[in-house]
Amino acid sequence: MPAIYDHRHVVRPDEIDEHGHANNVRYVAWMQSAAIAHSSAQGWTPERYRGLGCGWVARSHSIEYLAPAFAGDELVIRTWVADFRKTTSLRRYRMIRASDGAVLARAETNWAFVDIARAAPRRILPEVGEAFEIVASEPEEHPG
Repeated sequence: MPAIYDHRHVVRPDEIDEHGHANNVRYVAWMQSAAIAHSSAQGWTPERYRGLGCGWVARSHSIEYLAPAFAGDELVIRTWVADFRKTTSLRRYRMIRASDGAVLARAETNWAFVDIARAAPRRILPEVGEAFEIVASEPEEHPG
């Protein structure tokens, strides 16, 4: 059960914008994919959440772009849970180019736990919180 999860992704040609590098909105998609993969690795798949009538929605994203990603780059999207509160959780990310360890972006998402039927916040289930180790301090940045 990894506290810090490394999700790998190779930048596809269709993710490149008119400036010749990965479009900024792709980073949000990579963040979501990494979060889902980490949650699934901890036993909390999208299907399991749906079966309980709950799930996560993004309240806000923050991304600091440091260097561009190009088609064919293998990325490590490193993610971890920085905190759990009553109905929200802060998840952080580092997008790292595997070939040289360059940090391409630092990011975070504030996720809200919701009751799907009511479309309203709900208290995070204790068993969800127990499935993740909180990593409050910044981990070392290396390609893993």
